[in-house]
Amino acid sequence: MKLDILAIGAHPDDVELGCGGTIAKEIANGKTVGIIDLTKGELGTRGTATTRAKESVNAAKVLGVATRVNMGFADGFFTNTKAHQLALIKMIRKFQPDMVLCNAIDDRHIDHGKGSRLVSDACFLSGLLKIETKDGEEAQAQWRPKHVYHYIQWKDLKPDVVVDISGFVDTKMKAVLAYETQFFNADAKGPQTPISSQNFTDSVVYRARDLGRLIGTEAGEGFTVERYPAVDSLFDLR
Repeated sequence: MKLDILAIGAHPDDVELGCGGTIAKEIANGKTVGIIDLTKGELGTRGTATTRAKESVNAAKVLGVATRVNMGFADGFFTNTKAHQLALIKMIRKFQPDMVLCNAIDDRHIDHGKGSRLVSDACFLSGLLKIETKDGEEAQAQWRPKHVYHYIQWKDLKPDVVVDISGFVDTKMKAVLAYETQFFNADAKGPQTPISSQNFTDSVVYRARDLGRLIGTEAGEGFTVERYPAVDSLFDLR
């Protein structure tokens, strides 16, 4: 399946929090989008890998993505090794995305920065002819995405690009809150975490609204880039 966009996150819910609005908008515009979760989020304080898997399916339905894959890497302990790179290269070559969206380059959770680097390296290596991979028994052709963008997560990193997601904040938040065990629920019992408070949920909406304010729209999502973005004309910028 050829994808226009492949969004990758270290944990189920990373993609929804970081770029859910952008994904929803691009799907509404006719783009084909898939999600890859590197881990099952099994070390999460709240919920289990099983509940997280069910929640990720529900979130994917909200966004309308074409496919979602979990790599099953070890939560908290995966590393940027040859084995992990090759596993991702197979997925990149399978889906042949024009664009990859992935974790923040630096963040509170150690998996986010690690995931960011792993994905970036795999995207580059995937374009090398002499790295041989197979999908089943079929040899895969090399493929390098044209663009790799990093969404912003816990830390308030300065974005290089802000996408107007006006009209898609509600869809983003519905996908986020599909992770019922992870985020604020007044009736929920058990340990609290930095992301389980009402304040955190409110902050996701506020950040989108604030980025929208800064670009003169209703809402936005920010991304950092690995190379300079290019336009044909200054009038393409707004």
